[in-house]
Amino acid sequence: MELKQLEAFLAVFSAGSITAAARLLDRSQPAVSRLIQELESDIGFELLHRNGPRITPTERGIRFHEEAERLLTGIGRLHERARAIATEEAVPIEIVAIPAFAAGFVPKALTSMPQHALPSRLHVRSAPAESGIQSVLARTADLCVVSLPAEQPGLETHLLAQAPCVVALATSDPLARKDVIAITDLEGRSLITMANPFRLRRRVDQAIEAHSVNAARVIDTNAAVVAMQLTACGAGVAIIEPVTAYGVSLKGVEIRPLDVDIPFLWGVFSAVSRPLPETARAFIDQFIKTTVSAIPGLVQHDPRRTDLVTEAIFGGTRHRAGVT
Repeated sequence: MELKQLEAFLAVFSAGSITAAARLLDRSQPAVSRLIQELESDIGFELLHRNGPRITPTERGIRFHEEAERLLTGIGRLHERARAIATEEAVPIEIVAIPAFAAGFVPKALTSMPQHALPSRLHVRSAPAESGIQSVLARTADLCVVSLPAEQPGLETHLLAQAPCVVALATSDPLARKDVIAITDLEGRSLITMANPFRLRRRVDQAIEAHSVNAARVIDTNAAVVAMQLTACGAGVAIIEPVTAYGVSLKGVEIRPLDVDIPFLWGVFSAVSRPLPETARAFIDQFIKTTVSAIPGLVQHDPRRTDLVTEAIFGGTRHRAGVT
């Protein structure tokens, strides 16, 4: 198996045809076809279904693509780090963050750092929490910023934080005149919420059920920024995590606290026994400062007190003290 074979396969997978892949790679069409055939012969199974000019990946090809992409990306990062070591530059770092952070507070933290403290190359990748954790464990990312739970062995915890969810609503919504939204104000409204039943959605559903709120319609999505956009378009009222709410500004959307504490928890993790570059540690420090100053009600937990985090994740909802 050779790298040029993997490059040809990834190009075909991305471009959708041998012809387009040949243009991307600046090779002839027969040369790309030959590389794919050689790769299939080496690994012992077909990667592509061929039907005349039409090409679609096989089921095994789809599974193989993820591994091949990870390998080539890792080799590219290795070249970058080798150059940095040779020239004594700051080592490039890769940050993987859930979309809520990748769209807001990660860029804010990076741009708040002194430019001389940053390496010449940075990689910021948006991915689901589960993928971010696996990237760190597989050593393809230096650190990840993800929602909790994240209890896999092999992770070093740099931050455990918690803040209450909020309500996003259109500026024209009558509820926008209120300073605090009561969860019972959502009775009979179209409610926009998250889709993943094992993370925030579970706690939102618990709060709705505990207060006997009946929504006229429920719209779920996998990203809070999409929920905010739906709100701006008048599709309903959204209960979202505070990270996107205070990290991304969207015209026509107002953010209000909720009278029920629906906790959103997140952490920053790296791999155990893998020394972090100084630039990565500097980023973590700035990231903590940026989020603490911008997110109301943020609480930092002792990274060793996972019991507190577990209680917040799996326990019931609570009324915030002093909020009615």
